[in-house]
Amino acid sequence: MTPNEPVRRRRRRRARQRVESGRRLWSAGHALVVCVLALLIGALLNAPGVHKSAYNQPEGLKRDVALAFTGPLETVSHALLLDRPRAGVQALVGRSGIDEIDTELGIEGDFTDGAPVVEPVPPPSVKPKFSPKRPLRLWIAGDSLVIEPGFAIQRAIASNRAIARTPEIVGRVASGLTRPDVFNWFDAVRAQLSSLKPHAVILAFGANDTNAYMTGLPEGVSLGSFGSAAWVREYRRRVAGILAIARRAGVHVVWLGLPITTDANQTRRFEVVNAAVAAEARERPGSVSYIDTYVLLAGPDGGYAEYLATASGGQIKVRAPDGVHLERAGGDIVAREVLEAFRETFEIRSGP
Repeated sequence: MTPNEPVRRRRRRRARQRVESGRRLWSAGHALVVCVLALLIGALLNAPGVHKSAYNQPEGLKRDVALAFTGPLETVSHALLLDRPRAGVQALVGRSGIDEIDTELGIEGDFTDGAPVVEPVPPPSVKPKFSPKRPLRLWIAGDSLVIEPGFAIQRAIASNRAIARTPEIVGRVASGLTRPDVFNWFDAVRAQLSSLKPHAVILAFGANDTNAYMTGLPEGVSLGSFGSAAWVREYRRRVAGILAIARRAGVHVVWLGLPITTDANQTRRFEVVNAAVAAEARERPGSVSYIDTYVLLAGPDGGYAEYLATASGGQIKVRAPDGVHLERAGGDIVAREVLEAFRETFEIRSGP
Protein backbone atom coordinates (compact mmCIF):
# COMPACT_ATOMS: atom_id res chain seq x y z
CA MET A 1 0.00 0.00 0.00
CA THR A 2 1.44 3.39 -1.01
CA PRO A 3 1.43 6.39 1.30
CA ASN A 4 -1.13 8.20 -0.89
CA GLU A 5 -3.46 5.23 -1.15
CA PRO A 6 -6.62 5.74 0.96
CA VAL A 7 -7.03 3.53 3.92
CA ARG A 8 -9.75 0.98 3.41
CA ARG A 9 -11.62 0.27 6.53
CA ARG A 10 -12.88 -3.20 6.93
CA ARG A 11 -16.45 -3.48 7.94
CA ARG A 12 -16.73 -5.66 10.90
CA ARG A 13 -19.72 -7.87 11.00
CA ARG A 14 -21.73 -7.29 14.07
CA ALA A 15 -21.60 -10.43 16.11
CA ARG A 16 -25.00 -11.91 16.70
CA GLN A 17 -26.06 -11.54 20.24
CA ARG A 18 -25.85 -14.63 22.29
CA VAL A 19 -27.16 -15.46 25.69
CA GLU A 20 -24.85 -16.89 28.29
CA SER A 21 -25.71 -20.41 27.18
CA GLY A 22 -24.46 -19.63 23.70
CA ARG A 23 -27.86 -19.70 21.97
CA ARG A 24 -28.65 -16.98 19.46
CA LEU A 25 -31.36 -14.44 20.24
CA TRP A 26 -33.98 -13.78 17.57
CA SER A 27 -34.71 -10.30 16.41
CA ALA A 28 -38.11 -8.73 17.03
CA GLY A 29 -38.97 -9.31 13.37
CA HIS A 30 -38.28 -13.01 13.60
CA ALA A 31 -40.38 -13.28 16.75
CA LEU A 32 -43.27 -11.44 15.10
CA VAL A 33 -43.21 -13.76 12.09
CA VAL A 34 -43.24 -16.82 14.33
CA CYS A 35 -46.16 -15.45 16.35
CA VAL A 36 -48.17 -14.69 13.20
CA LEU A 37 -47.49 -18.16 11.80
CA ALA A 38 -48.47 -19.76 15.10
CA LEU A 39 -51.73 -17.80 15.17
CA LEU A 40 -52.49 -18.70 11.55
CA ILE A 41 -51.81 -22.40 12.11
CA GLY A 42 -53.89 -22.33 15.28
CA ALA A 43 -56.74 -20.62 13.43
CA LEU A 44 -56.59 -23.21 10.64
CA LEU A 45 -56.56 -26.11 13.11
CA ASN A 46 -59.59 -24.68 14.91
CA ALA A 47 -61.33 -23.17 11.89
CA PRO A 48 -64.53 -25.29 12.15
CA GLY A 49 -65.15 -24.20 15.73
CA VAL A 50 -64.26 -20.58 15.02
CA HIS A 51 -66.63 -20.52 12.04
CA LYS A 52 -69.48 -22.00 14.07
CA SER A 53 -68.93 -19.42 16.82
CA ALA A 54 -69.15 -16.68 14.20
CA TYR A 55 -72.29 -18.22 12.68
CA ASN A 56 -73.95 -18.40 16.11
CA GLN A 57 -73.50 -14.70 16.84
CA PRO A 58 -76.52 -12.38 16.82
CA GLU A 59 -77.40 -10.86 13.48
CA GLY A 60 -75.45 -7.71 12.69
CA LEU A 61 -72.26 -6.23 11.28
CA LYS A 62 -70.02 -8.06 13.76
CA ARG A 63 -71.44 -11.40 12.64
CA ASP A 64 -71.15 -10.50 8.95
CA VAL A 65 -67.49 -9.54 9.32
CA ALA A 66 -66.72 -12.67 11.34
CA LEU A 67 -68.36 -14.91 8.74
CA ALA A 68 -66.49 -13.17 5.92
CA PHE A 69 -63.23 -14.12 7.62
CA THR A 70 -64.02 -17.54 9.09
CA GLY A 71 -65.85 -18.94 6.04
CA PRO A 72 -62.79 -18.94 3.74
CA LEU A 73 -60.61 -19.97 6.69
CA GLU A 74 -62.72 -23.08 7.23
CA THR A 75 -62.62 -23.88 3.50
CA VAL A 76 -58.81 -23.71 3.44
CA SER A 77 -58.55 -25.74 6.64
CA HIS A 78 -60.71 -28.48 5.18
CA ALA A 79 -58.83 -28.48 1.86
CA LEU A 80 -55.49 -28.89 3.65
CA LEU A 81 -56.93 -31.52 6.02
CA LEU A 82 -55.96 -29.31 8.96
CA ASP A 83 -59.40 -29.83 10.49
CA ARG A 84 -58.71 -33.54 10.98
CA PRO A 85 -56.77 -33.29 14.28
CA ARG A 86 -59.61 -31.36 15.92
CA ALA A 87 -62.17 -33.86 14.65
CA GLY A 88 -60.04 -36.72 15.95
CA VAL A 89 -59.80 -35.24 19.44
CA GLN A 90 -63.55 -34.63 19.49
CA ALA A 91 -64.16 -38.26 18.52
CA LEU A 92 -61.90 -39.45 21.34
CA VAL A 93 -63.86 -37.49 23.96
CA GLY A 94 -67.26 -38.42 22.52
CA ARG A 95 -68.10 -35.03 21.03
CA SER A 96 -68.10 -35.80 17.33
CA GLY A 97 -70.08 -33.40 15.19
CA ILE A 98 -69.97 -30.55 17.69
CA ASP A 99 -68.70 -28.16 15.00
CA GLU A 100 -71.51 -28.93 12.58
CA ILE A 101 -73.91 -26.04 11.97
CA ASP A 102 -77.33 -27.65 12.34
CA THR A 103 -80.29 -25.66 11.02
CA GLU A 104 -82.54 -28.56 10.04
CA LEU A 105 -85.83 -28.46 11.93
CA GLY A 106 -87.31 -31.62 10.50
CA ILE A 107 -90.86 -30.29 10.80
CA GLU A 108 -93.72 -29.93 8.40
CA GLY A 109 -95.33 -26.61 7.65
CA ASP A 110 -98.42 -26.19 5.52
CA PHE A 111 -100.16 -22.82 5.75
CA THR A 112 -103.56 -21.64 4.63
CA ASP A 113 -104.51 -17.95 4.88
CA GLY A 114 -101.50 -17.35 7.06
CA ALA A 115 -102.41 -19.91 9.74
CA PRO A 116 -100.86 -23.34 10.23
CA VAL A 117 -103.06 -26.28 9.30
CA VAL A 118 -103.25 -28.71 12.22
CA GLU A 119 -105.20 -31.81 12.97
CA PRO A 120 -107.58 -31.08 15.86
CA VAL A 121 -106.93 -33.20 18.92
CA PRO A 122 -110.08 -33.62 21.02
CA PRO A 123 -109.72 -34.13 24.77
CA PRO A 124 -109.70 -37.83 25.71
CA SER A 125 -113.07 -39.16 26.83
CA VAL A 126 -111.42 -40.73 29.88
CA LYS A 127 -108.56 -39.12 31.77
CA PRO A 128 -105.35 -41.17 31.76
CA LYS A 129 -104.84 -42.66 35.23
CA PHE A 130 -101.62 -42.69 37.21
CA SER A 131 -100.80 -44.19 40.59
CA PRO A 132 -97.75 -45.34 42.58
CA LYS A 133 -97.86 -48.55 40.57
CA ARG A 134 -97.96 -46.60 37.30
CA PRO A 135 -96.48 -43.16 38.02
CA LEU A 136 -96.69 -40.16 35.73
CA ARG A 137 -93.34 -39.51 34.05
CA LEU A 138 -92.33 -35.89 33.42
CA TRP A 139 -89.65 -34.06 31.49
CA ILE A 140 -88.89 -30.36 32.08
CA ALA A 141 -86.95 -28.41 29.45
CA GLY A 142 -86.52 -25.03 27.79
CA ASP A 143 -84.56 -21.83 28.11
CA SER A 144 -83.40 -20.31 31.41
CA LEU A 145 -86.96 -19.30 32.37
CA VAL A 146 -87.89 -22.95 32.88
CA ILE A 147 -85.30 -23.52 35.61
CA GLU A 148 -86.93 -21.90 38.66
CA PRO A 149 -90.44 -23.22 37.88
CA GLY A 150 -88.85 -26.59 37.20
CA PHE A 151 -87.28 -26.71 40.66
CA ALA A 152 -90.62 -25.64 42.15
CA ILE A 153 -92.43 -28.46 40.33
CA GLN A 154 -89.88 -30.95 41.63
CA ARG A 155 -90.47 -29.74 45.19
CA ALA A 156 -94.24 -29.83 44.78
CA ILE A 157 -94.35 -33.45 43.57
CA ALA A 158 -91.60 -34.81 45.82
CA SER A 159 -94.03 -36.54 48.19
CA ASN A 160 -96.48 -37.71 45.51
CA ARG A 161 -95.68 -41.32 44.69
CA ALA A 162 -98.00 -41.21 41.68
CA ILE A 163 -95.58 -38.85 39.91
CA ALA A 164 -92.14 -40.24 39.13
CA ARG A 165 -88.99 -38.42 40.13
CA THR A 166 -88.16 -36.12 37.23
CA PRO A 167 -84.88 -36.33 35.30
CA GLU A 168 -82.50 -33.39 35.48
CA ILE A 169 -84.09 -30.16 34.30
CA VAL A 170 -82.74 -29.15 30.89
CA GLY A 171 -82.51 -25.37 30.99
CA ARG A 172 -80.37 -24.12 28.10
CA VAL A 173 -79.35 -20.49 28.52
CA ALA A 174 -79.62 -18.28 25.39
CA SER A 175 -81.52 -20.92 23.41
CA GLY A 176 -84.89 -20.97 21.69
CA LEU A 177 -86.75 -21.94 18.55
CA THR A 178 -85.40 -19.27 16.20
CA ARG A 179 -81.74 -20.35 16.22
CA PRO A 180 -81.35 -24.12 15.80
CA ASP A 181 -77.72 -23.43 14.90
CA VAL A 182 -77.13 -22.37 18.53
CA PHE A 183 -79.08 -25.30 19.98
CA ASN A 184 -81.48 -27.49 18.03
CA TRP A 185 -84.46 -28.01 20.32
CA PHE A 186 -86.34 -29.87 17.61
CA ASP A 187 -83.72 -32.62 17.61
CA ALA A 188 -83.40 -32.52 21.40
CA VAL A 189 -87.13 -32.90 22.01
CA ARG A 190 -87.34 -35.82 19.57
CA ALA A 191 -84.39 -37.56 21.20
CA GLN A 192 -85.53 -37.06 24.79
CA LEU A 193 -89.13 -38.09 24.18
CA SER A 194 -87.87 -41.24 22.49
CA SER A 195 -85.40 -41.97 25.29
CA LEU A 196 -87.33 -40.97 28.42
CA LYS A 197 -90.83 -41.78 27.19
CA PRO A 198 -92.54 -39.24 29.46
CA HIS A 199 -96.31 -38.86 29.72
CA ALA A 200 -96.08 -35.07 30.01
CA VAL A 201 -93.50 -32.37 29.34
CA ILE A 202 -93.18 -28.86 30.74
CA LEU A 203 -91.63 -26.54 28.14
CA ALA A 204 -90.62 -22.88 28.15
CA PHE A 205 -89.30 -21.15 25.03
CA GLY A 206 -89.40 -17.65 23.64
CA ALA A 207 -87.35 -15.37 25.89
CA ASN A 208 -84.47 -15.51 23.40
CA ASP A 209 -86.68 -15.51 20.31
CA THR A 210 -87.50 -11.80 20.21
CA ASN A 211 -85.35 -10.91 17.20
CA ALA A 212 -86.12 -10.78 13.50
CA TYR A 213 -83.39 -13.20 12.49
CA MET A 214 -84.04 -16.96 12.26
CA THR A 215 -81.99 -19.83 10.88
CA GLY A 216 -83.43 -22.95 9.31
CA LEU A 217 -85.96 -21.10 7.17
CA PRO A 218 -87.71 -22.93 4.34
CA GLU A 219 -86.31 -22.07 0.93
CA GLY A 220 -87.66 -18.80 -0.40
CA VAL A 221 -89.12 -17.61 2.91
CA SER A 222 -88.41 -14.02 3.96
CA LEU A 223 -89.45 -12.78 7.39
CA GLY A 224 -89.12 -9.04 7.50
CA SER A 225 -89.03 -7.41 10.93
CA PHE A 226 -89.79 -9.03 14.27
CA GLY A 227 -93.52 -9.44 14.79
CA SER A 228 -94.40 -9.08 11.11
CA ALA A 229 -97.05 -11.37 9.67
CA ALA A 230 -94.36 -13.50 8.02
CA TRP A 231 -92.36 -13.70 11.26
CA VAL A 232 -95.40 -14.77 13.26
CA ARG A 233 -96.32 -17.41 10.66
CA GLU A 234 -92.85 -18.92 10.80
CA TYR A 235 -92.70 -18.83 14.58
CA ARG A 236 -96.10 -20.50 14.84
CA ARG A 237 -94.83 -23.14 12.43
CA ARG A 238 -91.96 -23.87 14.78
CA VAL A 239 -94.17 -24.00 17.86
CA ALA A 240 -96.52 -26.29 15.95
CA GLY A 241 -93.52 -28.44 15.02
CA ILE A 242 -92.57 -28.97 18.67
CA LEU A 243 -96.18 -29.75 19.56
CA ALA A 244 -96.45 -32.20 16.65
CA ILE A 245 -93.34 -34.03 17.86
CA ALA A 246 -94.95 -34.36 21.30
CA ARG A 247 -98.30 -35.43 19.88
CA ARG A 248 -96.73 -38.20 17.81
CA ALA A 249 -95.04 -39.44 20.98
CA GLY A 250 -98.36 -39.40 22.84
CA VAL A 251 -97.11 -36.74 25.27
CA HIS A 252 -99.17 -33.98 26.88
CA VAL A 253 -97.45 -30.57 26.74
CA VAL A 254 -97.62 -27.89 29.41
CA TRP A 255 -96.17 -24.73 27.85
CA LEU A 256 -95.12 -21.88 30.13
CA GLY A 257 -95.77 -18.47 28.61
CA LEU A 258 -93.41 -15.52 29.07
CA PRO A 259 -93.88 -13.21 32.07
CA ILE A 260 -94.27 -9.46 32.21
CA THR A 261 -90.90 -7.70 32.66
CA THR A 262 -89.57 -4.36 33.87
CA ASP A 263 -88.70 -3.37 30.30
CA ALA A 264 -91.80 -2.21 28.43
CA ASN A 265 -90.26 -2.87 25.01
CA GLN A 266 -89.20 -6.38 26.03
CA THR A 267 -92.66 -7.04 27.44
CA ARG A 268 -94.25 -6.04 24.13
CA ARG A 269 -91.97 -8.48 22.34
CA PHE A 270 -92.83 -11.19 24.84
CA GLU A 271 -96.51 -10.54 24.12
CA VAL A 272 -95.92 -11.24 20.41
CA VAL A 273 -94.34 -14.60 21.26
CA ASN A 274 -97.05 -15.41 23.81
CA ALA A 275 -99.80 -14.70 21.29
CA ALA A 276 -98.23 -17.06 18.75
CA VAL A 277 -97.84 -19.86 21.30
CA ALA A 278 -101.31 -19.40 22.80
CA ALA A 279 -102.86 -19.53 19.33
CA GLU A 280 -101.21 -22.89 18.67
CA ALA A 281 -102.20 -24.21 22.09
CA ARG A 282 -105.86 -23.33 21.47
CA GLU A 283 -105.78 -25.48 18.35
CA ARG A 284 -104.90 -28.51 20.51
CA PRO A 285 -107.09 -28.45 23.62
CA GLY A 286 -106.68 -32.16 24.20
CA SER A 287 -102.90 -32.25 24.15
CA VAL A 288 -101.58 -28.83 25.19
CA SER A 289 -102.02 -26.74 28.34
CA TYR A 290 -100.85 -23.12 28.11
CA ILE A 291 -99.86 -21.41 31.38
CA ASP A 292 -100.22 -17.63 31.18
CA THR A 293 -97.41 -16.54 33.50
CA TYR A 294 -97.92 -12.93 32.38
CA VAL A 295 -101.21 -12.79 34.29
CA LEU A 296 -100.01 -15.01 37.14
CA LEU A 297 -97.09 -12.76 38.02
CA ALA A 298 -98.58 -9.33 37.28
CA GLY A 299 -99.46 -6.98 40.11
CA PRO A 300 -102.99 -5.91 41.13
CA ASP A 301 -102.86 -3.13 38.55
CA GLY A 302 -101.81 -5.52 35.79
CA GLY A 303 -98.27 -4.17 35.71
CA TYR A 304 -94.92 -5.55 36.75
CA ALA A 305 -94.64 -6.59 40.39
CA GLU A 306 -91.47 -7.56 42.21
CA TYR A 307 -93.53 -8.57 45.24
CA LEU A 308 -97.00 -10.10 45.46
CA ALA A 309 -99.38 -10.26 48.40
CA THR A 310 -99.91 -13.55 50.24
CA ALA A 311 -103.17 -14.91 51.59
CA SER A 312 -102.06 -13.93 55.10
CA GLY A 313 -101.54 -10.31 54.08
CA GLY A 314 -97.77 -10.46 53.76
CA GLN A 315 -95.51 -9.87 50.77
CA ILE A 316 -93.33 -12.36 48.91
CA LYS A 317 -90.63 -11.57 46.38
CA VAL A 318 -91.50 -13.32 43.13
CA ARG A 319 -89.14 -11.71 40.59
CA ALA A 320 -85.37 -11.71 40.26
CA PRO A 321 -83.37 -8.44 40.19
CA ASP A 322 -82.98 -8.63 36.39
CA GLY A 323 -86.70 -8.02 35.97
CA VAL A 324 -87.15 -11.13 33.81
CA HIS A 325 -86.45 -14.30 35.77
CA LEU A 326 -88.31 -15.63 38.79
CA GLU A 327 -87.43 -16.02 42.43
CA ARG A 328 -88.31 -19.20 44.29
CA ALA A 329 -91.75 -17.89 45.31
CA GLY A 330 -92.50 -16.97 41.70
CA GLY A 331 -91.57 -20.48 40.63
CA ASP A 332 -93.94 -21.87 43.28
CA ILE A 333 -96.82 -19.84 41.84
CA VAL A 334 -96.18 -21.23 38.36
CA ALA A 335 -95.78 -24.76 39.73
CA ARG A 336 -99.24 -24.64 41.32
CA GLU A 337 -100.75 -23.78 37.94
CA VAL A 338 -98.86 -26.64 36.31
CA LEU A 339 -100.19 -29.10 38.89
CA GLU A 340 -103.69 -27.75 38.31
CA ALA A 341 -103.26 -28.43 34.59
CA PHE A 342 -102.24 -31.98 35.49
CA ARG A 343 -105.40 -32.43 37.55
CA GLU A 344 -107.51 -31.26 34.63
CA THR A 345 -105.74 -33.62 32.24
CA PHE A 346 -104.92 -36.71 34.31
CA GLU A 347 -106.38 -38.71 37.15
CA ILE A 348 -103.54 -38.91 39.65
CA ARG A 349 -104.05 -41.16 42.66
CA SER A 350 -101.34 -40.97 45.28
CA GLY A 351 -102.77 -44.00 47.10
CA PRO A 352 -102.68 -47.67 45.98
